[in-house]
Amino acid sequence: MSSLNPRVVVVSRRSELDELLARHGTRGAAAYFLKQRGRDLDEVTARHEAQRAAVTEVGAAVPADWRRGHVERTDLPRFLFAPEDVIVAVGQDGLVANVAKYLDGQPVIGVNPEPGRNPGVLVRHPAAAVGALLQTRTRTQERTMVVARLDDGQELSGLNEIYVGHAGHQSARYVITTPDGARERQSSSGLIVGTGTGATGWCASIARDRVAAPALPGPGDPALCWFVREAWPSPATGVLEVSGLLAPGRELELTSESERLVVFADGLESDALELSWGQRIRIGVADRRLSLV
Repeated sequence: MSSLNPRVVVVSRRSELDELLARHGTRGAAAYFLKQRGRDLDEVTARHEAQRAAVTEVGAAVPADWRRGHVERTDLPRFLFAPEDVIVAVGQDGLVANVAKYLDGQPVIGVNPEPGRNPGVLVRHPAAAVGALLQTRTRTQERTMVVARLDDGQELSGLNEIYVGHAGHQSARYVITTPDGARERQSSSGLIVGTGTGATGWCASIARDRVAAPALPGPGDPALCWFVREAWPSPATGVLEVSGLLAPGRELELTSESERLVVFADGLESDALELSWGQRIRIGVADRRLSLV
């Protein structure tokens, strides 16, 4: 066991104001850009200040003898988390999902800087509660995650869902094999494999339009749901194997029949795996889980 004091790693993402200033250079230019679209710089500034205040309050709550770190969402693929880290994600619910794939059991405290705007499903706490939570962290909820494994050994995990599809959003061509051994050649808009956490988002919107959709798992259930999007019937491709559930130890297998398919998790397309023709990928319940405070 490490003798080092814990390190608190604050995870945030650039605000809309930061992105506007990076693009337009000055507040005046940003204000003009927003005005042309019927928006107000004051509203964007208020949201920026709310996030900055929350990050500052979280920093002040870290015990003086603990170590500190800070990483932005875009830098997560290059950041090395340590086993003794405590992660504090300050932002929208999706930020917790973005960081979960890079962790291995470290506790995550989700901080909601805008309670009136963010649902707070994963960012459950105000910044003012962080000090006490850092000292206790006794109550955590284990959330099921999904993992994709390529036949060359590469892996990718997600908290909400994993997407497999064509890089240019054209028809993806592949052969799907279900856990019960059914095989079908398909041409579709891609495959979504989601957890109970993600079942309130992308998977829910797909299931809403499916008469025979399976019952979606709950956030802590050790099961996944999967859906094929817009499968195309043709003499060479079928539409029978388009949804189902995956229990632990059960996997979907896809064999690519496209020159390039991409695999990404939780909307983070910048950190993706690629499949070339003939490569196989297996998707199932991950061994690791998110520990959400």
